[in-house]
Amino acid sequence: MEITFYGAVRTVTGSQHMLSINGHRLLLDCGLYQGKRKETFHLNRELLYDASAVDALVLSHAHIDHSGNIPSLVKRGFRGEIVSTFATRDLCAAMLRDSGYIQEKDVEYVNKKRARQGKALFEPLYTQEDAVESLQYFTAINYGRPYNVLPGVTVTFYDAGHMLGSAIVAIDAEDASTGATKRIVFSGDLGRPGTPIIRDPTLIDGADVLLIESTYGSRTHESFPDAKDKLRRVVRETAERHGVVVIPSFAVGRTQTLVYMLHQLIAEGALPPIPVFVDSPLAINATNIFQLHPEAYDQETRAFMREDTEHDPFGFDSLRYTRTVAQSKELNEMDGPAVIISASGMAEAGRIQHHLRNRVTDARNTVLIVGWQAPDTLGRRLVERAPEVKIFGEMFELRARVEKINGFSAHADRDELLEWAAHMTKKPAQTFVVHGEEAASLAFKAALEQELGFQNVVVPALKESFKI
Repeated sequence: MEITFYGAVRTVTGSQHMLSINGHRLLLDCGLYQGKRKETFHLNRELLYDASAVDALVLSHAHIDHSGNIPSLVKRGFRGEIVSTFATRDLCAAMLRDSGYIQEKDVEYVNKKRARQGKALFEPLYTQEDAVESLQYFTAINYGRPYNVLPGVTVTFYDAGHMLGSAIVAIDAEDASTGATKRIVFSGDLGRPGTPIIRDPTLIDGADVLLIESTYGSRTHESFPDAKDKLRRVVRETAERHGVVVIPSFAVGRTQTLVYMLHQLIAEGALPPIPVFVDSPLAINATNIFQLHPEAYDQETRAFMREDTEHDPFGFDSLRYTRTVAQSKELNEMDGPAVIISASGMAEAGRIQHHLRNRVTDARNTVLIVGWQAPDTLGRRLVERAPEVKIFGEMFELRARVEKINGFSAHADRDELLEWAAHMTKKPAQTFVVHGEEAASLAFKAALEQELGFQNVVVPALKESFKI
């Protein structure tokens, strides 16, 4: 058996890990790279392996850095099964089409400039039609139900507590040459205990080989109650200035958490019923999918649904979902106080860029960052409080306040990752630390070794292979 790392090593995007088992090739995740456009353009377009030689794909969850290059995989010849949870498949039906739309629009914008310059035109990475084509290869299974994905290879999903449908992937593979079975556990993106809406991550009792994420491998988060209180403070203070809180938010997971938290704060009387707008067609579609999967909710959310007069964690009187372009444009003319939640979460595409362009020069407003921002993204420049930011090719002075809340992160922090790994009574013989910036991954490797006594811990490099 062998594993090769084709993404999300010493970085947090482009998750792709290839297992070679008994002559078959099993891919874990097929995500898009995000960040500096020129670099990610080539990484996403040029797969580092032969797609037609991949026998099956196991998908940990629907976030685009884990699922977003599936249409390219199919476009380039993949014809195997894509195994996921039911919620992940439903979310991918919306998210991959949305990603195809963004690919089309980005190329259309770039090609206008290239045509004027007499340069060759680009093709989109994939289209909406390519995204729809890829959906026919999905096979959905429930948590805790072993599934024979390849000869001698069984996959079982456990709740990762990261987002709706997210899974820890356990692979039990029999080595045909020796008859021995190894358990390979891939954490996917691991969530936090106490995350709103969804259940806590499942504890795993052991593994022979562990792949564990390290997004926050060197940092700790503020608690959810502290994050909720900071959200209340930022919204209230901005409202008192008659300003608008603009929140770049991931459409899936983070937006629903924010809506639920604002619903709670207004229901508790901690905030006045100020207008809240969710301006993202994808977020609206994703919220509809969340409503289809109440079986994934935690007990707190189920209790809130029973007791709240609306009986809907994602709906309240002052909340509006704006789907059309005309509705979105109307928000640009609106005075505060208000809250606008819009995608994308790193402010690299979508309607959020229009809202930022119209709001960042006004000191009454607040840009609220509620998630990790990749290097070289607009979101990262906002977090770093650059004096000016470029939006749609124009420079805008950043006069709005910028606040950051990291307590809403759906990723386990350093201590939570260690606590999850410490429950393994059978310590892995090999551990690969993935999905983290280099410094975070190296720091977490040291913590696993020094605090938990893990042996043979490696932070792999891109395209590096290991016998397992």
